[in-house]
Amino acid sequence: MFGAGNEGRPGGRRARLHRAAALALVGAVLTGAAACGGDDKSDGGKGGQENGADGKAPASSPAAESGDSAGTGGSGGTGALSQRDLTALAFTDDEKIGKYTAGEFTLGAPLGEDYTADPATCQPLVSLAKGATAFDPASEVHRNVDVAEEMLGTTVAVQLRSYNGDGAAGVMKALATAGRECAGGFVENRAVAKGQYLKVEPVKAPGYGDEAQAYRFTILDVKGTLKLYEYLTVVRSGTTTLSFRADITDTKDIGKVPDEVITAQWKKFEAGSKG
Repeated sequence: MFGAGNEGRPGGRRARLHRAAALALVGAVLTGAAACGGDDKSDGGKGGQENGADGKAPASSPAAESGDSAGTGGSGGTGALSQRDLTALAFTDDEKIGKYTAGEFTLGAPLGEDYTADPATCQPLVSLAKGATAFDPASEVHRNVDVAEEMLGTTVAVQLRSYNGDGAAGVMKALATAGRECAGGFVENRAVAKGQYLKVEPVKAPGYGDEAQAYRFTILDVKGTLKLYEYLTVVRSGTTTLSFRADITDTKDIGKVPDEVITAQWKKFEAGSKG
């Protein structure tokens, strides 16, 4: 998931294209340290939640797939937001958030089927994509947020996912289980490399939504010499989760997911949900 060697990042346009070239230059040193990329429709390993009779979550509702709202979907709602409604609550392409700029991922959404965890219980820490837990999202939107002028600066993957029934709450339970059981580390597997997570630590989560969790990851680079740091914050509001994953193409510890990114996305989501 670390930025180097990341096909799904950088997203958007302008300096993000230059950033991709810069990542290639440092790839010899940092490549393979838990990268993030892939297809948002793909499946990963299973989390620690109970499955249905067929081992999978219920299929997405036809309404959610067609763009019609399947329910209220906000705080206290019981139906997933439609793709159209969820997109309206997410950052738009080129939206400014302080010094940061939001954009769409140009090479597909991050965290797809190529990224799995060993043991599988740790999967929610790697990905919340379809197949990552027993609960699949009915709709999802992905945005890349970074500083356009900084080729090697902090990047945040902002991902909104909406679920039918109690799926969002189930995802948070799977994430909490992974946070506890994988505290001592785990391995992230992908087709061409492995990332060794040395430590998973809970950190202070924002006071937004119905519940929130936040983690700091210490990751060993593929050569086994450098320690890298990454942060994950997930907020749940009703049937929707808002996920923020931050990293930097450096051994620097950025300390947390940037507050302004979380706050701006939450306020936009909250205002739109009430509207």
